[in-house]
Amino acid sequence: MKRKEIWLINLDPTIGAEIKKTRPSVILSSNDLGTLPLRIIAPITEWKPHYAQVPWMVKILPNQNTGISKISAIDLFQIRSVSTNRFIHQLGIIDEKTMKFALDAVAEVLEFTN
Repeated sequence: MKRKEIWLINLDPTIGAEIKKTRPSVILSSNDLGTLPLRIIAPITEWKPHYAQVPWMVKILPNQNTGISKISAIDLFQIRSVSTNRFIHQLGIIDEKTMKFALDAVAEVLEFTN
């Protein structure tokens, strides 16, 4: 379970507007940090045209590497730390460019600046 990998993860139970169900998610956390069996992830949801207007939705295309079957979005407003017990199986991996877009979106959501 490494950074940039896409895994099918059981995100239930949830409360309120938290993204629900078992769904693909991207691992954002560093491979070199942490001793607990946890990973910081961002869930993936089906792409909708209005997502192009918001900075926290990063488009991800279906292909052999991602293992995603339809045009989707990484929802960087819904990042969370989850137990590795929630992980079902690996689907694929995102490329460096998509990872950079995802990390830039996290920085914007958190108003993080150097």
